[in-house]
Amino acid sequence: MSTEVQEEKKEEVVEEKKENNFDPSVYSCEILLEKTTEQKSRDKKFPTDAFNVSYIADGEERLDVTRSSKMSNIFDMYYDRYGNVKDIAYGHGSINPIQWGYKSPEKKKKRK
Repeated sequence: MSTEVQEEKKEEVVEEKKENNFDPSVYSCEILLEKTTEQKSRDKKFPTDAFNVSYIADGEERLDVTRSSKMSNIFDMYYDRYGNVKDIAYGHGSINPIQWGYKSPEKKKKRK
């Protein structure tokens, strides 16, 4: 094999590894719903810092619900991953981000 063909194959393998090992925490983001519908993204049980992200991947339009403190972090993450960000809009969540995901401790039974 020529060195050019070998280098192309190495580049393809590196790109596949980048896609499989993608970590949103590097961008200070958390993906709540991936490839979802508009109706599911309108749920009020999400935190107020969640954003609805529309993007194009593999020729189809997709919608994700992602949370982050900065919209620029979300843009950077999706631009680096897919390269085509269509829209980033505020989500419809109504829960305080500090309290989102918090589970109250179970109450102990009282002695009689």
